[in-house]
Amino acid sequence: MGPEEKAATILNATFVRPAKFYLSGFSNMPHEKYYYVFLGLIYIMTVLGNCLLMSVIYLVRTLHTPKFMIVFSLALADLCGSTALIPKVLDTFLFDRNEIVYEACLSYMFFVWFFGSVQSWTLVTMAYDRFIAICFPLRYHSIVTKPAIAVILLFVWIFSLTLLALAVKLLDRLSFCGSLLIQSFFCDHGPVYRLACNDNSLNYTIANVVFSVIMCIPLILIALTYVCIGIALSRIASGVERLKALKTCTSHLILVAIFFLPLVGTNLAALTSYIHANARIINSTLTHTIPALLNPIIYSLKTEEVLNSIRRLCKNIRLRTLTPSKK
Repeated sequence: MGPEEKAATILNATFVRPAKFYLSGFSNMPHEKYYYVFLGLIYIMTVLGNCLLMSVIYLVRTLHTPKFMIVFSLALADLCGSTALIPKVLDTFLFDRNEIVYEACLSYMFFVWFFGSVQSWTLVTMAYDRFIAICFPLRYHSIVTKPAIAVILLFVWIFSLTLLALAVKLLDRLSFCGSLLIQSFFCDHGPVYRLACNDNSLNYTIANVVFSVIMCIPLILIALTYVCIGIALSRIASGVERLKALKTCTSHLILVAIFFLPLVGTNLAALTSYIHANARIINSTLTHTIPALLNPIIYSLKTEEVLNSIRRLCKNIRLRTLTPSKK
């Protein structure tokens, strides 16, 4: 055995788990603190918007339908995903605390990608709901039932939890004996496993699997459902009915566009050309935060059912306030 092979054997046999990692953040970007303040404002609006939407769905009985069970799941995933990411980003870079304990880093990574996976597959569930509603309208209420949607959503959450737990657990087999600087704004999976000094081929494989499961497969399934929806709409003779059916899909299509297109675009650009680290961080942070902010706005302002429910709730609150209580 040669000296290089001996060194490799010793390195693989010596397991090195670091106490801490360090997050790089922006590189020489002027006025970067203002950007983090901007993210903080986005987070506050995201919390308010999603809490309002979930409260309305919970309080209004007419919204206790399979469709709004899916909307509630998306709002919950948006709220939790933003909470998992933004407060820690602000703490890290606004207060110059860019070091993070090893175990906390893995937890951070898990929750950010777990809720991202739930968001992605909830959008697929929404596409399924629209597909059945337009392609099989007479059977919609017998197919899309509360128990059926509850089972689908439960599977989405459990499947996402299992997949991401596996991806994060596999990092425990890596040895970190070199640089501990993560080239990202959070404990991202790719930048972490690439720091390892032993064989990370399994982690590379699981990273591709996770990307395919979270990004590629959902996008393909959604595209296929809309191909079927397009074919079904083309068979509708009345233009008014066709437009009415299409309007029920607009909110979902907007959600799909703002969630998937920036993520897919950023990854394709990274593969085909050079992206400056600062541009990549801005792109990634906005991709992780803007959809969670816009989802409740789209579903509050573009969905008549939710708007009417909010009006009724406000009216009931005013009536209770104005009506003197009986002693």
